[in-house]
Amino acid sequence: MDPASQDINLNSPNKGLGVDRSDSLSDVPVEGAVGNPANPLPPGLTEEEAEELRTELTKVEEEINTLRQVLSAKERHATELKRKLGLSPLNELKQNLSKSWQDVQTSNAYLSASATLEDITRSEAYKKTQETLSQAGQKTSAALNSMGSVIKKGLGDMRNSPTFKSFEDKMG
Repeated sequence: MDPASQDINLNSPNKGLGVDRSDSLSDVPVEGAVGNPANPLPPGLTEEEAEELRTELTKVEEEINTLRQVLSAKERHATELKRKLGLSPLNELKQNLSKSWQDVQTSNAYLSASATLEDITRSEAYKKTQETLSQAGQKTSAALNSMGSVIKKGLGDMRNSPTFKSFEDKMG
């Protein structure tokens, strides 16, 4: 595929794909464009200077297009190398997340917060709160267990009642 036939607009959905430019509007003059003869020269600029600037602008635009083509080719080459090495976008994301987490863990803010948290867990208030919550959890668990036993016994008694037996006989 010849580079001149590639769509090199980096924002284009056709980036790097062959595109037929035979019907391109690139040669259509745009109102107010530098090369448009209807555009008057700025004050203090001669026709020669304007032509020189137009020529330089054309060269710079060509260089920009060439650089875009080179960048696009290098991006494709990098993608191909990553594919050959078995580096998928998911693996790259995992590596980036792992490195970011490592950076967070070695940051001053994280280390300071960890030290503060460690100080809090050693405090008397924390230990008393932890003990109180632990006792409350144990008492709640015991209450729920006894309530479950009472409900289970009540349902068992109801099932053995003459009314339930009569209802069960009618349904069966």
